Amino acid sequence: MKNPATKNPLHGITLEAILNYLVVYYEGWEELGMKIRIKCFNENPSISSSLKFLRKTPWARKKVEDLYVYVSRKDRK
Repeated sequence: MKNPATKNPLHGITLEAILNYLVVYYEGWEELGMKIRIKCFNENPSISSSLKFLRKTPWARKKVEDLYVYVSRKDRK
């Protein structure tokens, strides 16, 4: 029987790794902040402040994770 977690594209990837990937992919916080309009990406952004916010805010974390899944699939093609 296969492990259902292996079908999850986020399995084994930390939130910090997701953020770092997106910041590099969009060549900085400004472009990422235009894709996902949340304050922690647009006003004095940093990995640590964004992680704090995303860990406390499920709706924002979901947006970041969904964008990561979309971009990483697109990037693999």
